[in-house]
Amino acid sequence: MQVTAAVTRSPSGPFSLEALDIEPPRAGEILVRVVATGVCHTDMVMRDQHLPTPQPVVLGHEGAGVVEQVGPGVTKVAVGDHVVMTFNSCGRCPSCSDHAPTYCHEFFPRNFMGAREDGSSGLSKGSEVIHANIFGQSSFATYALCHERNAVKVDKTAPLERLGPLGCGVMTGAGAVMNALKVPAGRSLVVFGAGAVGLSAVLAAKAIGAGPIIAIDINPERLALALELGADHALNGAEGGVVEKIQAITGTGAHFSIDTTANLKVMRQAVDCLGARGVCGLVGASKMGDELPLDAVSVMSGGKVVRGVVEGDADPDVFIPELIALHLAGRFPFDRLIQFYPLAEINQAVSDAETGRVIKPVVRMS
Repeated sequence: MQVTAAVTRSPSGPFSLEALDIEPPRAGEILVRVVATGVCHTDMVMRDQHLPTPQPVVLGHEGAGVVEQVGPGVTKVAVGDHVVMTFNSCGRCPSCSDHAPTYCHEFFPRNFMGAREDGSSGLSKGSEVIHANIFGQSSFATYALCHERNAVKVDKTAPLERLGPLGCGVMTGAGAVMNALKVPAGRSLVVFGAGAVGLSAVLAAKAIGAGPIIAIDINPERLALALELGADHALNGAEGGVVEKIQAITGTGAHFSIDTTANLKVMRQAVDCLGARGVCGLVGASKMGDELPLDAVSVMSGGKVVRGVVEGDADPDVFIPELIALHLAGRFPFDRLIQFYPLAEINQAVSDAETGRVIKPVVRMS
């Protein structure tokens, strides 16, 4: 069967639309007709070889679509079901066995290395192997092969073309608030970075009644949107004095903070702005080898906690339907972050994301 896919063939190079062959689903696999897929910063990290993802490759890891065919042994979904595709995990390591799939011991090879567990790819172009299986899906294509484990069945009344970002970026921001930090109602939260992940955190904090909610960015338009979406305060990081301003707003420092920027200076601010017993979640993906200098006395004497957060500490089968229910109830309007592009304009979508003109591009496949 042939599909149209956006292929990455060189570091930092453009995506080329090509006709590829896709295999039928193997045991445990699902063939999904992709309706739409989000564009995420992590796709660009792989494209630019900041991670050793092999090329040529079909990226894309925020796909949503309709099940077209299931492989042997699949019972979780059936043909015609609507699904959101999310990250892949092994299902058998200590983390997966403890219902913590975001910390799967095989997370890296199953999501970034462009191949099935046996080293094969489901995509090819004639005799040329095209790497696939990115986040168990490679959804920058009209059809994708995913796995039973990383397909989440969703309500057919939900707007499928919007749902792809729930599989990674939106889930990460919302999950950092709801699952990882478990921010209680009435407690202060500072979100550093008002991109898709940060604004999803703002939306989640608003939904659970946290406050004051403080958004930090250097883009005035994004700060204005953060206020519209539920932030109580919006501070421009370029103006300086961020930690002092947060302490003035909260009185004694923030209860919780989240960094989505992966900027070491900003990450330090996210820790420094905390009050006693405050908790900071590091969500942004730093470069391998980056070291974060902290004031050890402040962390120790203040009882501060600094922890990493992957994919919002989510169990996708549970959390994605919860976010959809909130959205359908009008309490989680993540669609305010989305701008749609046709597949033919995927390079423009990527450019707009990289320049910050658009918060969350979503590519429609037809």
